[in-house]
Amino acid sequence: MLKKLFAPMDMTVGAPWKSIVAFSIPMLIGNIAQQLYNTVDSIIVGRYVGDNALAAVGSAGPLLNLLLVLFIGISVGAGIMVSQHFGAKRREELSGTIGCCVALTAIASLILMVGSPWIVRPILKLLNTPDTIIDWCTSYLIILMVGIAGMAYYNILSGILRGMGDSVSALLYLMVATILNIILDLVFVAVFEMGVAGVALATSIAQAVSAVLCFWRLAHMKDVFDFKLHYMKLDRKHSMTIIRLGLPSGLTQAIFSMAMIIVQSLTNSFGEAFIAANVIVMRVDGFAMMPNFSFGTAMTTYAGQNVGARKYDRVTEGAKQGTLIAMAVSASITVVLLTFGKYLMGIFTETAELVDLSMRMMWILAVGYIAMAVTQSLSGVMRGAGDTMTPMWISLITTVVIRVPVAYGISWLTRTPELPNGRCECVFISLLCSWVLGAIITAIFYRRGKWKDKAI
Repeated sequence: MLKKLFAPMDMTVGAPWKSIVAFSIPMLIGNIAQQLYNTVDSIIVGRYVGDNALAAVGSAGPLLNLLLVLFIGISVGAGIMVSQHFGAKRREELSGTIGCCVALTAIASLILMVGSPWIVRPILKLLNTPDTIIDWCTSYLIILMVGIAGMAYYNILSGILRGMGDSVSALLYLMVATILNIILDLVFVAVFEMGVAGVALATSIAQAVSAVLCFWRLAHMKDVFDFKLHYMKLDRKHSMTIIRLGLPSGLTQAIFSMAMIIVQSLTNSFGEAFIAANVIVMRVDGFAMMPNFSFGTAMTTYAGQNVGARKYDRVTEGAKQGTLIAMAVSASITVVLLTFGKYLMGIFTETAELVDLSMRMMWILAVGYIAMAVTQSLSGVMRGAGDTMTPMWISLITTVVIRVPVAYGISWLTRTPELPNGRCECVFISLLCSWVLGAIITAIFYRRGKWKDKAI
């Protein structure tokens, strides 16, 4: 029974919705646990250090995401290749792909470890990060970048495990790391009073532990592929395919992060209180988005395995069932957030004004979570089939062409002598617009069906 639980899942047989749900549940629990990394950091910093420290951790987020685009690309490209090779039962190709990912991740980690400490502070200054929090932001990011290898290997290796249908192992290792992260957060911040730097150090150590556990699991999957040293090289064929498939997703993340950075500059103009409220909303938003991300990843693995096995009817059937389930789950979570959101906001701060401001922003975003269920599920299907370009272009349109102009446009139109920078709601109204239009555009391109021609 235990062996079956941790075995790779063949999603090319059985009822599509059952495979998708069975795969998504560990993914959802894992994503919630991963979100706890940032949430626990924010709670402990907000409670033990103060609201400005909370704002510092949040302000570092968009830049951190931008610095991680290399790993996003490797992870997505690897996941697509692994799921398709696994579905087609191509052992040699699967072994070469996984080994190549290990080598690419090592190189990307080294680049970030050496280069990022030199560029973090200048970029934060360029973003008008307030002087009261810039030192905390800088130390937080530099510590995370120096320890980036653990974070990178966990995310990429757990993506490989999920590509083979094993979402349970990734969940188990993440739970271990999450518990360790919470303990270390309390020790470094509450006991040793290391502040924001202690939070970053705790996260780096916990991620490194989860990465080691993923390596151990892959080394024991000899019945599925060969995890040997001679495969761990930059093979031209596998490297180019990973880059071709992963680059659009990496660029998508880069575009999204750049838009977030541009909007973060606008957010910073509203002062520390709104920055802190934005952090609180984004932390709660992270949990609200977890089902969407979980179903999106599940749909990528499901589509990849079935495309590899050339079962396109199952792909279409699973896409419909998975999207409807994702929408129902998101609608339920949205109701819960609007009903109990104020109590969730109160976990992060005792400042009543911050709680009220955060809740006001959450009401703006509410309906967008259902729209994102459509976007994530159908984009997951297209990516799993090998079409990573279409989601990239949709992301480009929704973030650059829609979100940024809408945010700055509303800000400019609502300026008054009392509000020289306009109304702060512009940040969240623009996000809602991009989510809703993104769902409509994604559904249109999915219906066109050209993604079916992109298999490896």
